Amino acid sequence: MAITTASESKIFICETPATSALVDADDFEGLSWVEVGEVEDLGEFGDESSDVTFAAVNDGRTRHLKGVRDAGTLALVCGRDPADAGQIALKAAERTKFSYPIKVQAADAISDGYTDSVYYFTAKIMSARDNYGSVDNVVRTNFSLGIDSAIIEVPSEEVSS
Repeated sequence: MAITTASESKIFICETPATSALVDADDFEGLSWVEVGEVEDLGEFGDESSDVTFAAVNDGRTRHLKGVRDAGTLALVCGRDPADAGQIALKAAERTKFSYPIKVQAADAISDGYTDSVYYFTAKIMSARDNYGSVDNVVRTNFSLGIDSAIIEVPSEEVSS
C-alpha cells in the first residue's frame, strides 16, 4: 500500500447517540451518517497507553508500566458554515452528555478497484468554539471530540467482482 495525503478524506457523525450495541464495523456500517463539511484539519487519533511508574528505593530505578489506553481527543477544525448539516449535528451533540458514533473515511484507495480505509469510534463532543481571529481570517469552528471507545479500522481492500 502506498502512502497518501489527507486530501479528500472525510468525517461523519451519526445524529443518534451511541448505544452498547455498537460492537464491530458491521454495527457502525448500518448507521445513517451526516458528513461534516468544510473540514480543514482532521486532527489525530489513536490509542496511547498511560505511563504508570514505580520507583523502588533499593535500586534507584524507575520502572515504566503500561496503564489504561486512551484514544485521545480529536481536534477537528472546520471553516464555519452555519448551514452545514454535519456542523449543525456536531453543535447539537456538544449540548448533550452523550457519546455519538463517528466515521472517518481516509482517501487512501490505491485505485478504483479498492475501497478507502474507514475508522469507526464513539466520542463525546466536548466543545464547539468559533474562532473569528483577525480581519483576513476565515472564520473557523474548532470541535473537540473526546474519543471514548476503541477505534475500529476497516483497511482499504480490493473490491471483489
